[in-house]
Amino acid sequence: MKKKPVGIIMATTMMMLLSSACGSTGTPASNGTAPAPKPAETKAAAPADKKISLGFAQVGAESGWRTANTKSVQDSAKEAGFDLKFSDAQQKQENQIKAIRTYIQQKVDVIAFSPVVESGWDTVLKEAKDAGIPVILTDRAVDSKDTSLYATFIGSDFVEEGRRAGKWLVDQYKDAKETVNVVELQGTTGSAPANDRKSGFEEVIKSNPNLKVIASQTGDFTRAKGKEVMQAFLKAHKKIDVLYAHNDDMALGAIQAIEAAGLTPGKDIKIISVDGVKDGFVAASEGKINFIVECNPLLGPQLMQAVKDVVAGKEVPKRIVTKEGVFTSEDAKRELPNRQY
Repeated sequence: MKKKPVGIIMATTMMMLLSSACGSTGTPASNGTAPAPKPAETKAAAPADKKISLGFAQVGAESGWRTANTKSVQDSAKEAGFDLKFSDAQQKQENQIKAIRTYIQQKVDVIAFSPVVESGWDTVLKEAKDAGIPVILTDRAVDSKDTSLYATFIGSDFVEEGRRAGKWLVDQYKDAKETVNVVELQGTTGSAPANDRKSGFEEVIKSNPNLKVIASQTGDFTRAKGKEVMQAFLKAHKKIDVLYAHNDDMALGAIQAIEAAGLTPGKDIKIISVDGVKDGFVAASEGKINFIVECNPLLGPQLMQAVKDVVAGKEVPKRIVTKEGVFTSEDAKRELPNRQY
């Protein structure tokens, strides 16, 4: 029997050794160490590099405040590197519920939304909870008794906003001997800001029996509706001393109606408003709005931080309140150049 050459045997042996020393990634194992892990074993680390997906169901675009709020959310999501899925509900609850269900189907990491009204959310929020998707409320709250249905609520204290408006009015008319007639332009019926700004205001002004709300009606947070309702107030009531508007846009619409009636806003009728958007500050600096209670729409940075914390499994406060101020006409003049929204 013919023997094989020694060189061939050694070459074959070397090839077998080299082959056994290579992991599936093609990286040679070093002496005395285990082979590199296979892709299937490193897949668990992938979520750390994955973009966080955020489904945001906005209530609508009913005002300058809302436009600024939307821009803050979109800009902040982009800066954070999130995959933002955005929807505009056009102030309809059914549209928001549909959007939330779509986000659940898409298996986003977090759902956030500004509820158009306070009630009627339990069913869809339970669906999100069952799917393991945390929900963050922004700007507006829900009246659900099961607080486990959402991770946190980021936004203003609407009751306190109403109180601040009431405190200014009480102070202005502390020496009044006659009845002071107040008309109120409410926000969207059933919404948290409308409910709370009304209750906070009423809580404070009841300390002065001369302050009397003679008419209160929704203006749906829009400039056009604010003008329309104020026109009706002016026709129905000969003497109106004060207008309390739940947002600047309604106040601005009311100013048009007041001027069209031959009256001077800010003088013939004192005006209190909530929000503090730039157009409202312009009117206040001109003396047409006497007092503004700020409601900060720039919630984007706080929302993105909360989303990161929730995804990371960190504990977040159940309530995150934004810091806000109040402004007289003189304050508005000084602040106007710095107003970003």
